[in-house]
Amino acid sequence: MLIKERSSGMYQLSSYYVARMVGDLPMELVLPTIFVTISYWMGGLKPSLVTFVLTLLIMLFNVLVSQGIGLALGAILMDVKQATTLASVTMLVFLLAGGYYIQQMPAFIAWLKYISFSHYCYKLLVAVQYPINEVYECGPGLHCRVRDFPAIKCLELGDNMWGEVAALTVMLIGYRIAAYLALRMGQPH
Repeated sequence: MLIKERSSGMYQLSSYYVARMVGDLPMELVLPTIFVTISYWMGGLKPSLVTFVLTLLIMLFNVLVSQGIGLALGAILMDVKQATTLASVTMLVFLLAGGYYIQQMPAFIAWLKYISFSHYCYKLLVAVQYPINEVYECGPGLHCRVRDFPAIKCLELGDNMWGEVAALTVMLIGYRIAAYLALRMGQPH
């Protein structure tokens, strides 16, 4: 459809691309919003409206970044089977390297977490749920900081999580620009 409409000169690629992204936005955000609204309260997470809203915003940001990866891979490969296969492998690697499943990454692949959007999303979600001074009962009459728990400590959470937000923002914009450039270079004018 894109090739047919582009060859007839009906509109520029940038108009189509922006309209498509904006047009898809409501459907891309409605279903995750419903899912998070239900699963947040069922999961017994912190019963705070502010924490819920922050969690929802992080998850919506995560959806937009992953959609950008999908757009970029689809535009670069222009073959549904190849793009689906590469997207599946990429997402699996990003999830494994993100820190949720594996805490001790081998040194030769530890760098993958820095290009994994799920790593930054996971850090933000943990930081929202467990503020810096949050404690839990780690023994009879003994309280420990949540952020000192080994699975959370390995995330190296800081006081300021704006670096993670900045990394996700760069990915959000970068993947969409890559998709646009791939469409621009791959299509007839």
